[in-house]
Amino acid sequence: MDIFLLCVFLPLVTVAWGQYSDYYYGPYNYGDNDEWVNVYRQGFNFQCPHGQVIVAVRSVFSKKEGSDRLWNYACMPASQSLGEPTECWWEEINRAGTEWYQTCSNNGLVAGFQSQYFPSVLDREWQFYCCRYSRRCPYSCWLTTEYPGHYGEDMDMIMYTYDYYIRGATTTFSAVHR
Repeated sequence: MDIFLLCVFLPLVTVAWGQYSDYYYGPYNYGDNDEWVNVYRQGFNFQCPHGQVIVAVRSVFSKKEGSDRLWNYACMPASQSLGEPTECWWEEINRAGTEWYQTCSNNGLVAGFQSQYFPSVLDREWQFYCCRYSRRCPYSCWLTTEYPGHYGEDMDMIMYTYDYYIRGATTTFSAVHR
């Protein structure tokens, strides 16, 4: 009888667990769909509220608008296991018209971005706003290469799992495609 119940309930538990993970959406609020932190070919400065970090990035590309992108971000409080933010700072500027790779120094997490568009190279320069927390962030870093796969693709990257953080970014630059 016990084996019969196990055979009946195990598939139900598996299906219920699968449905739970399929329908989990994080508490990320980009605001209205038409609300972006920038307009094409303009600079912007976005910072999360104190104690929060970037957990989602959305972007759309327009070749017609100077091969530029609209950007939007969502923030969420950092895990309590990290403690309180001890310091925040702006990293060095990543220049427009070049390829770059940068992570927040001093074990920092990305809590904002500042960007300026340069029409002469049809590209942006970037600066990260990073925050360090009182307890060291336990991490194994890897570079996500999925977002976007091609320079003209739209992007919607969300950190669905708590305790995963954005620590940096990389870009490619092509003088041909701009």
